[in-house]
Amino acid sequence: MSVYVDTSALFAVLDADDEMHPAARREWERQLRSGVSLHTCSYVLVETSALLQRRIGMDALRIFSADILPVIDIVWVDEAVHRSAYHALLVAFGAISVLWTA
Repeated sequence: MSVYVDTSALFAVLDADDEMHPAARREWERQLRSGVSLHTCSYVLVETSALLQRRIGMDALRIFSADILPVIDIVWVDEAVHRSAYHALLVAFGAISVLWTA
């Protein structure tokens, strides 16, 4: 099984003042114990890093880098991945039928 980890989940795990922190922390620990594959993308890394730095500080960013990132598989978004994901989003919501070919 695979789980995609987004910014809101990562932030809630790291911010003890977040209302979702207790539930996020329990779920994070459960996922780690279960051995599921955790995935995210480089866009989430950028967004999470900026949010942590701004709202919690550099110590949270260090913890994110040292303790969280090593257990997550990161998909590095390049132009082809970006175009493919953007196209899939537009198709899924009926905005277009064909946009780009990669």
